[in-house]
Amino acid sequence: MRNAPLFVLIAAAALLLPGCGTDDVPTASQSTATSTTSTFVEAPGDAPTDAGPKSGPADAGAALTVTDIRIGSQPGVDRVVFELGGTGSPGWQVAYTDSAAQDGSGRAVEVAGRSILEVRILGSAYPFDSTVPPYAGPDPVTDPGAPGITGVYESLIYEGVTQSFIGVEADRPPFAVSALADPPRLVVDIATQ
Repeated sequence: MRNAPLFVLIAAAALLLPGCGTDDVPTASQSTATSTTSTFVEAPGDAPTDAGPKSGPADAGAALTVTDIRIGSQPGVDRVVFELGGTGSPGWQVAYTDSAAQDGSGRAVEVAGRSILEVRILGSAYPFDSTVPPYAGPDPVTDPGAPGITGVYESLIYEGVTQSFIGVEADRPPFAVSALADPPRLVVDIATQ
């Protein structure tokens, strides 16, 4: 019975681990074109009520690279999470646009859905500057568990800004934007109807 305390410790750890979680959606599989159905571990709060443009400043000296993109859903809200690696906290400029075009080149981006939400992550750095491996998963990122989002398209960096487009099934629904830490993330919550 010398090992009884060790057995009790291992059993207690096994019971506690399933309750551990994060405040966003699970990581999407990067080997397929769609992720698995995701739900929030923690409720996002009140559903967004405003569809107007949103912005927030990046930390001075922020150097962040998108490392993962996830989509999830909960009653009343679909969520897109841009996980970031590097230093600092991101800023953002998020607004609906009539058409999607890449910064710099002006190349048109085909985005499915009735509305296009442009996401610009401020404080971005090229992977060779942040020394963080960039997101290498599917484009677009989709999740059948979040039918209000047709996909997240094109995460490209140009002059310190990562630009992405979120295709939305509804006609410009309200949305909210926030930044989370450890690891840094930019979160876009879109109201569902």
